[in-house]
Amino acid sequence: MKKKIVTILAVLLLATVLFAQGGAETKGVVKFKLAENQPANNPISKGMLMFADLVKEKTGGSVQIEVYMDAQLGNESETIDQVQAGTLDLARVNTSALATTADEVGVFTLPYVFTSTEQKYKVLDGAIGTEVMNALGKYNMVGLEFWEAGSRNFYTTKKPIKSVADMKGLKVRVQPSEVAIKMVELLGGAATPMAYAEVYQGLQTGVIDAAENDFVSYYTSGHYEVAKYFSLDGHMAPPAVVIMSAKSWAKLDASQQKAVREAAREAAVWQRKAMDDFQNESRAAVEAAGCQVFDVEVKPFQDMVSAIYAMYPQYKNVIEQIRATN
Repeated sequence: MKKKIVTILAVLLLATVLFAQGGAETKGVVKFKLAENQPANNPISKGMLMFADLVKEKTGGSVQIEVYMDAQLGNESETIDQVQAGTLDLARVNTSALATTADEVGVFTLPYVFTSTEQKYKVLDGAIGTEVMNALGKYNMVGLEFWEAGSRNFYTTKKPIKSVADMKGLKVRVQPSEVAIKMVELLGGAATPMAYAEVYQGLQTGVIDAAENDFVSYYTSGHYEVAKYFSLDGHMAPPAVVIMSAKSWAKLDASQQKAVREAAREAAVWQRKAMDDFQNESRAAVEAAGCQVFDVEVKPFQDMVSAIYAMYPQYKNVIEQIRATN
């Protein structure tokens, strides 16, 4: 009788440990958690849900992904650390945030490095993108796909940015990225790293004068309610990327890994188009709400930040390859 009790307790203990771990296995089903910092109405979040559905479908239900939106599992920097440590299975993050961990992706965050959205995806879906994705293995991560995160522009609370001169002294919220900080400083502004969830209040209370993002985030975050001036300088277009813990990836057999990659690709193609459509819808919505959108002459902005390229000599060859892609 005592032996039976001991055996039962041992089984229960093992089940508890498996359930607590990332990528828990239940009756042959591998369950993963995926971190997303955007709200449910963002095309990125919708794409993540599609990805989860496709993974379940393509693996016959043997791999299931639960998506946690609205930064429930932490901000981007925190979820990157968790994925790298193997305590979180997957995350969708911007390459600007990932660059602080994986230097290789930093080239995609440089200002004005891409000439168009079309050229950007020739780069990302080609040999350059593949090489960068493969480099993530050095950091105990697997890169699945590049996603569209929009073209980033400045928006302000008090006066519009119509020229580089208007940047002088502005307190501008940036992502915790060395490139973003240096860019704003070269433009004459005061770079202020701040968590995304704190930006609305920062703009509302005057802690910051400006922020920068794409139309979708500007709209879905409600930032347009407190920062009415949006300037189309298009300084950055860093892609997002879906990353997976190498530890979690190793729990999948070859056929499951293939299915996950296929699902990621299908969801990425859909998301890129959905994001483009929602960019246009978001612009129309904020303009209807009374926000003003300004075209600016981009070349003076480019000239002011051109020195940033010399600060990153490790990207010299890759930048030349990107510029040769058309």
